[in-house]
Amino acid sequence: MKRTLSIGAIAMGLTAATPALAEDVAVLTPYLSSVATNEMVETFKTDAENKGWTVNVVDTRGDFQQLASRVEDVTNAGVDAIVLVSVDPNQIGDQIKAASDGKIPVFILDGALAEGVTANITTDNFALGTILSDYLFEAIGNKGNIVKFFHSAHPGVRQRELALDEALEKNGDVTVIAEHYVQVPGPIDNARQAMETFLRQHGDKIDGVWAAWDEPAIGALLAVQSDMPTSKMAIAGIDGNPQAIDLIGQCTNLVATVRQDFPAIARTAVAEIEKVMAGEAPSNPEIFVDAMVVDRKSLDATCDG
Repeated sequence: MKRTLSIGAIAMGLTAATPALAEDVAVLTPYLSSVATNEMVETFKTDAENKGWTVNVVDTRGDFQQLASRVEDVTNAGVDAIVLVSVDPNQIGDQIKAASDGKIPVFILDGALAEGVTANITTDNFALGTILSDYLFEAIGNKGNIVKFFHSAHPGVRQRELALDEALEKNGDVTVIAEHYVQVPGPIDNARQAMETFLRQHGDKIDGVWAAWDEPAIGALLAVQSDMPTSKMAIAGIDGNPQAIDLIGQCTNLVATVRQDFPAIARTAVAEIEKVMAGEAPSNPEIFVDAMVVDRKSLDATCDG
C-alpha cells in the first residue's frame, strides 16, 4: 500500500525551499552509535530493501528535539510507515499522534507502547532486568555492595531498573553503594570515568556492577582492569554486544550478558509492517522476542578461580 502525494500536497506541509522526502519507510533514532541500535537498524534496512522498499535512516545523536522535528518532516512528506528505534514514544507524543492521525503507522523497535503507536517489537525488558539482577546477585553470593549504571530516558532501560528495584526489595543483603546515569553518545568512556571515581571512593567494598546494557559494563571493566586489576568483582550487562561476549570469553570481570535477539526484532518489524501495509492489523500491539544468558559456561570458557 503506497500512498501517493502530489507535489502540491507536500508543499502544503513543507516550505517551498524544502525538498520533498520520497522514502517509503522512515527509520529514526537518537542512538545510532549504540551497537544494539545500529544492529537493529542495519538488519531492518537490509530486509526492507530486499522487499523493494526505500528506507531513509535518520540519527539525531541523542537530540530529542531534533527527533521530534524530523518525525514532523517525514509525516508531512507522507511516508508509508515510521519506525522509531530505541525511543520512548511518550517523549514525542504529539508528533506520533500527528502521524497516526495522518494514517501513517508508527512502529517502535526496542521501545514502549503509547497512544498512536501501531506496534512495539521488543524484548520483555522487565524480564531482562530480572535475569540480570538474579545472575549478578548469585555471582556475588547474594550478599554485598553493587554499583548501578542506568539511563532512564530509554523506556526499556527504565523497565530493567524497576526489575532491579524489585530484586533489591526481595534481597536486603545486596545494597547499591553507588549509581551513575550514563551519558549517550559515549557510554563506554562515560561509564569508565564514573567507575574510576567509584573505585577511588569505595575500592574493594564494591562486589559487583549492574549495568543496564553492555557499553557501561565494558566501561566499568576498563576502569577495574586499570585501577584494580586483581579485583574479583563481578560485572554483568544486557544486550549481547559482541565486544562484551568476547570479554566474557576472555575470563575478565565481565561475567555475563543477557543477549537480546536484535536481528529478530528488526525482522519481526519488517513482517509486521508488511502486514499493515497490506491492510491487516499487526499480530499484537506489543510483540516480545526471546533472550538468553551468555556467560563463561555457555561460551565453554575455562577460567581460573
